Amino acid sequence: MTVHARLQPQADYRITLDGRDLSRLIAPKLISLTLSESRAEESDTLDLVIDDSKNTFAIPKRGANIRVAIGWVGESLVDKGVFTVDEIEHSGAPDLITIRARSASMTHAMHERREQSWHGQTLGAIVRTIASRHSLKAAVSEVLASVAIAHIDQTHESDMSFLTRLARRFDAVMNVKDLHLLFMPIGTGKTASGRALAEVRLTRKDGDSHRYHVAQRESYSAVRAHWHSNGAGKRRSVVIGGENNRNVKVLPEDYASEAEARAAAKAEYARVQRSQATMDYTLAHGRAEVFPELPVTIKGFKPEIDDTLWLVKRVVHTLTGDAGFTSALELEVRDDPTTAKHRSHFRKRAS
Repeated sequence: MTVHARLQPQADYRITLDGRDLSRLIAPKLISLTLSESRAEESDTLDLVIDDSKNTFAIPKRGANIRVAIGWVGESLVDKGVFTVDEIEHSGAPDLITIRARSASMTHAMHERREQSWHGQTLGAIVRTIASRHSLKAAVSEVLASVAIAHIDQTHESDMSFLTRLARRFDAVMNVKDLHLLFMPIGTGKTASGRALAEVRLTRKDGDSHRYHVAQRESYSAVRAHWHSNGAGKRRSVVIGGENNRNVKVLPEDYASEAEARAAAKAEYARVQRSQATMDYTLAHGRAEVFPELPVTIKGFKPEIDDTLWLVKRVVHTLTGDAGFTSALELEVRDDPTTAKHRSHFRKRAS
């Protein structure tokens, strides 16, 4: 009788440096590959740690381009895009080369501070102007593209920082990847082109560890934003939410118009609702196809966790030299009308 050993799944990857495939050369020396994908505010990053105890590798130059695809042996690899080498470290003993690279589209020019005032523009026009300035293709959702902005100043502020501020004001995803500048509402479950994103379904058996958290400080029932009426010369306000007026979050900034104040209040209210509960979940079997903004459902935990519709905020994929592959997910409550009963539940538990 022949006994066949059970084969363990093995992680797989493809790494090219300036077009040259180095996967086979790196494979026996790879200590770890860590790929962090974020929704906004920070660029996607790639960290490679390689054993150089036998002086096998040359130190790559800053500015070199690395393209990465990850997955499992026997399955199609998921292309994660191009990254530009930003930091290199050689340490020892034993000798190690550590490489940190950032999304290739995050050019240095996007981080250079500039002065510009924007008058009577739509949000779409502003995003497209900045994208064109950096030779990027803008992908702006229709609902945001038509938003009118009476006036906004970009004062001693980089285009990257300015776009991040706009994204926060309008509760949008702002990301730059593979020469595309993406700007769309958070939690829509769709791409900028309108294509629906497939829901990820996870169970308790998929994970190694988890942390579910409910925060009382985020249990606001409404958000207030102020604006100045030029005609009446008075400071006015709008309130979004409003189950009661006892726990209202007030935004510190005054806005140029009622429409902008209302948009800012709506954005902050949506953000508060999503952050009432969070879930960190590390998948024992890495899922390369998972990225920020994917909708998620989870089963096998407490009812409060299973009944919540989740949204991927950040994911960190980690591959190790022993062929291991895990994915650490940061989840928040999905901004969806059907989650209203869960939001009420969070407020009751936090009070």
